[in-house]
Amino acid sequence: MHLTISSPIGFIRIHGSTHAIVAIDFSSQKTSDSPAAHACLRQCARELREYFKGQRKTFSVPLEQNGTVFQTQTWQALQKIPFGQTRSYAAIARAIRNPKAVRAVGSANGKNCIPILVPCHRVITSAGTLGGYSSSVWRKKWLLEHERRYC
Repeated sequence: MHLTISSPIGFIRIHGSTHAIVAIDFSSQKTSDSPAAHACLRQCARELREYFKGQRKTFSVPLEQNGTVFQTQTWQALQKIPFGQTRSYAAIARAIRNPKAVRAVGSANGKNCIPILVPCHRVITSAGTLGGYSSSVWRKKWLLEHERRYC
């Protein structure tokens, strides 16, 4: 099941099961929604709209991501980065007690299928540059600037 919303960074397609959000992706155009969006899809859409209005800094909608133990640890660490702040890939590696796994953190970050809710956009390089972003660097920059405005 999926539901599409319009946002300042393009159309956002939210994918979910009956009980959790499983993926979010970006589109240049609105797609047709599933006939009956489950409550968690509607909740996620509401929370994202609030986020884009600057009214929400954390998300409460249930999430479900499938990945390796390392990826799951990385994604959990991402969710601990406060709104409006950033962490380096190296800092995330240290946070999961694997300080030599900086590149692996980058890889796990890139495989995050629930951007914004699992805030992979808040991870930058140790030099302070944006680094990559699977959903386009301009979106990462926009999201970081948006959060800084509302801190």
